[in-house]
Amino acid sequence: MAGGLKPGDEWETEIRAINLLRRGDSGSFQKMPTRNGSIHLFQLFGINVYLHWSWFVVAMIRYQVHSQWHQYSSSIWYGLEYLTLFLIVLMHEFGHALACKQVGGQANQIVLWPLGGVAYVAPPQRPGAQLWSIAAGPLVNVALFPIFSMIWWLGHSADWMETLPDVYNYVMMIWYMNTLLLVFNMMPVYPLDGGQILRSLLWFPFGRARSLMIASIIGLIGVAGIIAFGLFAHSIWIGIMAVFILMNCWSGLMQARALLKITNAPRREGFACPVCKTAPPLGANWRCGKCGKGFDTFETQGGCPHCGTQYTATSCPECGNLRPITEWMTSSSAPPKV
Repeated sequence: MAGGLKPGDEWETEIRAINLLRRGDSGSFQKMPTRNGSIHLFQLFGINVYLHWSWFVVAMIRYQVHSQWHQYSSSIWYGLEYLTLFLIVLMHEFGHALACKQVGGQANQIVLWPLGGVAYVAPPQRPGAQLWSIAAGPLVNVALFPIFSMIWWLGHSADWMETLPDVYNYVMMIWYMNTLLLVFNMMPVYPLDGGQILRSLLWFPFGRARSLMIASIIGLIGVAGIIAFGLFAHSIWIGIMAVFILMNCWSGLMQARALLKITNAPRREGFACPVCKTAPPLGANWRCGKCGKGFDTFETQGGCPHCGTQYTATSCPECGNLRPITEWMTSSSAPPKV
């Protein structure tokens, strides 16, 4: 973590967007795929796109299962359908990433994996910035909805069902998948996009920590409903999704508790964030990027007492802005002029 220091677990690189496919943003998810074990596909708008190795395994399984449905006359259409699905997912993730960049946040990589896509984004710690970064993903699916609907309607009017059955079935499936992605993602279950949008809206009246706490609790209730539906449908994929959401929802709840602890902690006098003017909390609320141990960066002047790593800047627990410690000093803490 060269050149700067970030506080605790809440400020580890956060994943602000997820898409669970049948298959699902944004939050602080640690149960997500990374670029480790992934293939670098390309870079666009400064964002690197990776494809996780497990994507190929699930693609083969999906092909074996779907080819038995005899929906198409050629197996090529199944592959095209799968690739188009992930093209939609990729567009969704770029919506998150580009919106995050627009509000001044960081977004430099997207990872595609069997359960959808993950955009690694870190928007500014403001509810409006968070809201736009999350909402931009589903808005891509909203924009695609009338386009796919029009193509489907044209195909139906032109009697593609009889003259071009493969094309018609392909268009129909893409319409269904885009609609499913939109509806599922907008469920108010944290950490899905809908749950993160709910958290961003709650942030305005309740603050960052309590909004995350409320959204995580609602998410846990929603997970119970997803598990019940998975048992009813005898679907292993829904079960996998439920476990995945549950782990991240629990992680969000734990982070909310840590945030509340920082929010209610006593404040250090003589220092204030140069951006939001909030005094930093007392205690070992910053974590060393080298040894992983916590310490109070203002007490040690940016040096880790455990491994000796020196940091020239630190990040505000409230707004997330990274600034040199010297800029945090107020007039009462500044050394006297000689």
